[in-house]
Amino acid sequence: MHRKFFAGTALAAALIMSTAAPAAAQSGRYEVFGVAEDDLLKLRAGPGTGFVVVAGFPNGTALRVYECTQTGGTRWCEVAMERARGLRGYVSFAYLRKR
Repeated sequence: MHRKFFAGTALAAALIMSTAAPAAAQSGRYEVFGVAEDDLLKLRAGPGTGFVVVAGFPNGTALRVYECTQTGGTRWCEVAMERARGLRGYVSFAYLRKR
């Protein structure tokens, strides 16, 4: 019984650790791209569409990505503007590309 519990716990820990690594690997300098010409990428207070919109960024805006997490079917990244690091929030990773 204890062996099964230990094996299950070890497997769960390995799965958690394997999903944490890619998020950390995505940190760095990115820019906004793929947003419609008449729209902005929404910076949200938290990782999901249920959070309030704090600001909006047009294509080409330079951002620093700190960490990304998966929420539902979307990867959300905590970001700050390169020129205004005090303004932090979350954006969809789908609209970011490496600089």
